[in-house]
Amino acid sequence: MTLQEITEKMKEGASKKTAFGNSVKFATDQGVVHIDGNQTPPAVTNDDTAADCTIKMDFSDFADLIGGKLDGMTAFMTGKLKIEGDMGVAMKLQSILR
Repeated sequence: MTLQEITEKMKEGASKKTAFGNSVKFATDQGVVHIDGNQTPPAVTNDDTAADCTIKMDFSDFADLIGGKLDGMTAFMTGKLKIEGDMGVAMKLQSILR
């Protein structure tokens, strides 16, 4: 799965959601995915802009997370996922990614 394919999948999922009041950025070694949850539906782009919470991980782990092969909590506990900023915002993401 490419970054563009993941971005499109996340846009599709976000189009069915409402605002969650924060912004989140997934930063990988192959680029970023930014979710602006301050609007309905949340906007998903590849813009590397500031966010309330930044989640850093390798692209392959990110693809597994989005593809449902890797659980976010497991990734965090095993060090595959690192969170900078407001951890509470990261917890809200479960509703966007499902």
